[in-house]
Amino acid sequence: MTGHDAHTKYLAGFVNEMALQGLTDAVISPGSRSTPLAILLAEHPSVQTHLQIDERSAAFYALGMAKKLRRPIVLLCTSGTAAANYFPAVIEASLSNVPLVVLTADRPHELRDVGAPQAINQNEMYGSYVKWFADAAVPEDTPFMRRYARTLASRSYGEAAAVPMGPVHLNFPLREPLIPDLSLPSLWGRQEKQTYKGQAAAVADPHEAEKLAGIIRSSERGLLVCGELHDPEFKEAVMELSKASGFPILADPLSNLRTGSGSKEEIIEHYDSILKNEELRDHLRPDLVIRFGAVPVSKPLFVMLRDEEEIYQVIVDQNGKWRDPALAAAEIFPVNEAQLCRQLAESIRSSKNADFAEEWKLANRIFRDRVADIEEGADLFEGKVFMELSHLMPEDSQMFVGNSMPIRDADTYFGTTEKQVSIYANRGANGIDGVVSSSLGIAAASKQPTVLVIGDLSMYHDLNGLLGAKLNGVSMTIVLLNNDGGGIFSFLPQSAEEKHFEYLFGTPAGLDYRKAAELYQTSYFKAESWESFRKCFTEYAGSEGVQIIEVPTNRHTRVKIHRELLESVSREIIGELLNEKRD
Repeated sequence: MTGHDAHTKYLAGFVNEMALQGLTDAVISPGSRSTPLAILLAEHPSVQTHLQIDERSAAFYALGMAKKLRRPIVLLCTSGTAAANYFPAVIEASLSNVPLVVLTADRPHELRDVGAPQAINQNEMYGSYVKWFADAAVPEDTPFMRRYARTLASRSYGEAAAVPMGPVHLNFPLREPLIPDLSLPSLWGRQEKQTYKGQAAAVADPHEAEKLAGIIRSSERGLLVCGELHDPEFKEAVMELSKASGFPILADPLSNLRTGSGSKEEIIEHYDSILKNEELRDHLRPDLVIRFGAVPVSKPLFVMLRDEEEIYQVIVDQNGKWRDPALAAAEIFPVNEAQLCRQLAESIRSSKNADFAEEWKLANRIFRDRVADIEEGADLFEGKVFMELSHLMPEDSQMFVGNSMPIRDADTYFGTTEKQVSIYANRGANGIDGVVSSSLGIAAASKQPTVLVIGDLSMYHDLNGLLGAKLNGVSMTIVLLNNDGGGIFSFLPQSAEEKHFEYLFGTPAGLDYRKAAELYQTSYFKAESWESFRKCFTEYAGSEGVQIIEVPTNRHTRVKIHRELLESVSREIIGELLNEKRD
């Protein structure tokens, strides 16, 4: 028996079992020690491979694919610091419940801790950010070890896919020779998969559900708060609960409740801006909040939930994690969100919530009408980009939103639309790294037109990711909001520190992204007006290849524009709600 045969049969069994479990895609970065796994993944007829040279970009690319497909994606690299470059994406996958199977090649045990090249301690290198880790045995060609390899595949895929989904890590120590023998007969071995069911999404206990229904019936000022969720059944279910209870829905952009066909009457999309005004927050304070899914983007909402102790708060999150940064939840239901919504809707017969809901809806309508009238001034206002996109996005498309200011502007300015637009972001660790690659992964996993909205510093962080589009034939339109620096810091207390602000926080980079587009062979257009932006976006969106539309904005004036708008709209809402009450 040769070393070629041992590697081939052991690792081919592993790869084939992964495919039998449901693996369709693997993202590979080039390297020597990972050679046998890379070749076998590329050879398997059921697995599509995607090449990404930069490991950090590769990991975020795989994360984007898994986020879209909601099933595990394999990620493979060689030994040494290549594996360390996966860490940011592994953290994001863990905190966002995205299923990845991370495969790192390694030196065999006899070459560890003896000064061998490209040898670092890779055991449990991702710590608590993976659901499961295994340091695999060195390949052997025996019936028992071939079963062991298949068991590794079955368990790792199942662990990643089980609720709560997340990343797992397998470390493969491999001896030379590293080239597998693809000519072996019956290369993939047996075709019967092992069965690993993992943990199913929990269902609420009927008595606990009825208890919560009683709390809803007794509430006169209730709200449903929806964070990031990608369950296709949730939208209809939460609308049923809203109609039964009379509770309006505060819909985070990542809840995907603001888009698509159907009634939006119960959807409140401008709650972030409404709650920024202290007088309105006091007037519209609920007595009960039921939150579904991840923590919403909105800071004013978070502050209200953190500081208002009289609000009875319930969290429904099937991932089972303790996602309550306000430390204020009275009850946490680790159950399927859509199923509980239906249980509750069936138990509720009437609501006392009508007046409270109507006040929220009136405030939302006033903000929606006023924000639509933002003047097209000399400076291109970043918030208006999202207002334009709510009209311009193609039907049945998807949008990935960068962190820092873009996601906050999406929360404030991307209103409801009848178009079916799926919205994504990396809101686990909220980092600005890897955003280009994550969005390309989303695009690669779907034939839908894909748009990335990203800030200039985040774009700089992951320019390497653009190579992945060329290597893998991915199409996407990038709306680059270039305010030449860290625009979010202008909204924070650091902005008052004039002496050091620009150097430490504003960080103007002065980069010419036209040249980056030339380097990565993408189309490029700089929008100098709203008319040119609309024309270019309509032409680019959904077309082949990658296109960059740069929107130059002024971070020094945007704070003033934003705050003046909020103050003006808040005064109008106060006039309608509070003065009417006083009369």
